Amino acid sequence: MELFTSIESQFAEFGPLLLYFIVGTNVFVQSALVFGFVLPGSSILFSAGLVAATEENVSITTLLTVIFMTAFVGNQVGFVIGRLIGRSYLSKKKSPSLQKVIRKCESFYAKSGWWSVVAARFIPWVRTFLPLIAGASKMPYYKFLSANILGAIAWGVGITLAGYYTASIPGVKTFTYLIAGFFITGSIVSALVDYSRHRRALRGM
Repeated sequence: MELFTSIESQFAEFGPLLLYFIVGTNVFVQSALVFGFVLPGSSILFSAGLVAATEENVSITTLLTVIFMTAFVGNQVGFVIGRLIGRSYLSKKKSPSLQKVIRKCESFYAKSGWWSVVAARFIPWVRTFLPLIAGASKMPYYKFLSANILGAIAWGVGITLAGYYTASIPGVKTFTYLIAGFFITGSIVSALVDYSRHRRALRGM
């Protein structure tokens, strides 16, 4: 009995830290690094908000701060990588399907400019490549900075708060972890299916 009480106590103490770490790392990687496109995006933010509304030990303020900072810093890192290494870095990705996505991102950026950095946050795949493309295209630093701040708030903070307040709907709070698991699992399965499709397309070339 004392063992279970001890485990429960330790989870209550370190569980929130683990949540902040997992969510923060996920947001940073998909905002900064090319391979981050396979990670669940908006679903993990919404789910984290649901969990924060359910677990007293999870601070919504701390969670939002972690998400905003990792989203903001991640995109800044992606922008700097694009600025320093340029288009050649993206050209090294040999997958035809990946190159198609990159071309679409470049077209989106060319048409929308400043707003593309904000809007990209809400579009799977695009949010990973757009900072790199903006950097490679020599977008003025302070223009990117302002768009990055707005995008991190609208996407990171906005979707997390949507999950947080959704938990106040009758019946939702009871099934918080089930709903969160559904969203995250769905995102992972979708990413794996896309990856498998791209692999098959590549082998067929």
